[in-house]
Amino acid sequence: MDAFFASLEEAGSEIFYGKPIVVGADPNSPAGEGKGRGVVSTANYKAREYGIHSALPISTAWQLSQKAKAEGKPEAIFLPVDFERYGKASREIFKIIKKYSNLVEPASIDEFYFDLSFLSSLRGESGATDEAIQICQKIKKEIKEKLKVTCSVGIGPNKLIAKISAGMKKPDGLVIIKEKEAEEFLEPLPIREIPGIGPKTEEKLNQKGVKIVKELKKFSRQELKEALGKWGVELYFKVRAIDDSPIVENREAKSIGEQITFPRDTLNAIYIGDAFEKLCEGVFKNFFQSGFKSFKTVGITVRFSDFETKTSVKTLKKEILGIKEFRLEALRLLLPYFDRRKNPRKKLIRLIGVSIKGFKTQI
Repeated sequence: MDAFFASLEEAGSEIFYGKPIVVGADPNSPAGEGKGRGVVSTANYKAREYGIHSALPISTAWQLSQKAKAEGKPEAIFLPVDFERYGKASREIFKIIKKYSNLVEPASIDEFYFDLSFLSSLRGESGATDEAIQICQKIKKEIKEKLKVTCSVGIGPNKLIAKISAGMKKPDGLVIIKEKEAEEFLEPLPIREIPGIGPKTEEKLNQKGVKIVKELKKFSRQELKEALGKWGVELYFKVRAIDDSPIVENREAKSIGEQITFPRDTLNAIYIGDAFEKLCEGVFKNFFQSGFKSFKTVGITVRFSDFETKTSVKTLKKEILGIKEFRLEALRLLLPYFDRRKNPRKKLIRLIGVSIKGFKTQI
């Protein structure tokens, strides 16, 4: 999906249409306008023209918006995240895709893989390609008509190529890469385009003189394994457009969690306790809606004012079924951060998070 959260907000109100939209944390705080904490979740393409993008500190996004305003451009509209609304839209998109393919994998709330390989046996290779394009155009059209938002589609011989090609002509793009073209398609791309290569791996490879995929292909499988471990072996195949990972229809959640960044650093137990209570309620609500029966592991995250981040996790012998048990166990993990047990220097707290895992499905 193209700038999914922001696009849905823009489509949902006439007053937002054509305006720069930023979805994420509140840019304002008790400390003043533009002093908010947290980050941008999604920015629409109009806001991206200002330099605003996902994961940017919300205070920086606000500054960029003010800079644009001073230049006579529209000021960005900042909106909170509405996961319930976005989740509903995501399920609608899944239903649309499911009409055309029996095998659909929701990779995230705004990204899907679906299989059209059955067309090859029905139409032959060239006929399959033409029909795949027609099907994807129908999906794009139906999503736009029903939800008033656009998506970009990549058609490829495997998940790797499909994912990368989907990002080539955003927004509202459609790119097809045939199997014989796939390896050559990857060669001129920056190495960060390969899923799994993050900033640290990029830095390691840059030190070896590698900036594009073609340069990475100079290294043998053994050399990449020595440099990057098991991931290096996977990378050896990926840069050659080889990916045999299957489409997984029913991917079970590994964990459910939420976190909050406070408007200002604090050690006020009442204030943190209220926020913690709401986090627990939100996590348990998501757990309840997920269809799982119970869970055994509870975890909390605490980030101090100096950005030091600590986690505490507890796996219980007995399964947790209700919110009271969950809240009690989570609170037991949090309390030591208010005294010398886990916070001997009495550092102020910037962020807290709560998560659960170790799920058991319904029988």
